[in-house]
Amino acid sequence: MKVAVGQFAVTPDARANAQTCVDFMTNAAKADADLLVLPEALLARDDGDPDLSVKSAQDVDGEYLATLLRQSAGNTLTTVLTLHVPTQPGRAANTLFALRNGEIIARYEKLHLYDAFAMQESRLVDAGHQIPPLIEVAGMRVGLMTCYDVRFPELALAHALNGAEVLVLPAAWVRGPLKEHHWQTLLTARALDTTCWVIASGECGTRNIGQSRVVDPLGVTVASAAEAPALFYADISAARVAEVRARLPVLANRRFADPQLR
Repeated sequence: MKVAVGQFAVTPDARANAQTCVDFMTNAAKADADLLVLPEALLARDDGDPDLSVKSAQDVDGEYLATLLRQSAGNTLTTVLTLHVPTQPGRAANTLFALRNGEIIARYEKLHLYDAFAMQESRLVDAGHQIPPLIEVAGMRVGLMTCYDVRFPELALAHALNGAEVLVLPAAWVRGPLKEHHWQTLLTARALDTTCWVIASGECGTRNIGQSRVVDPLGVTVASAAEAPALFYADISAARVAEVRARLPVLANRRFADPQLR
């Protein structure tokens, strides 16, 4: 499978952000990528208004998603990103969408809200209540996660035990002391916990670190970006997963019960 990972700085202008996504989708499709992973919360953001993402929330039939669905029509590229969708007045769900050939093939409302490091996502965002189903891309099974989910190994493990070979993670990883170290360590740990590929896209800009990565099932970063906007590619394979699981059968060697969502 050929994967594309795009990162950029989200602006207060939703139409401009949608056009950036369209540009990434166009270039990834031209490069014959099978999967494109984009960052988290791509509607709108402003350093001076931390609530803008929720204030700008759009329904599933809104202009932003319609623009991306039109762009996805007519090709087999699967694009993964997250947007805020209204749930009730003044509140929204941080919702991951997987798009392919003009359709939404999967959606997932973020389970773990970022109530940490003096931030409180749950103040305006409602948490999801379901583990998302796996999707299939180019013959590989893909598990869906969002940003803060990476700190909770149970979701990644649940995906792997259900057959995932790849984990994708749109994110907006906030800068701060040791946060870059946490990002690298957690992505590596989830790859090693599950012996899956991890494809993580991080928003860049003044608040977030960027540093998108593709990590292989032995925890090796095979492709990455720095702090600036970027689109990069990597080839991943099910054969590498099988090879690693034969050498490091952590899923088979487990002694604990399967994780359950409470």
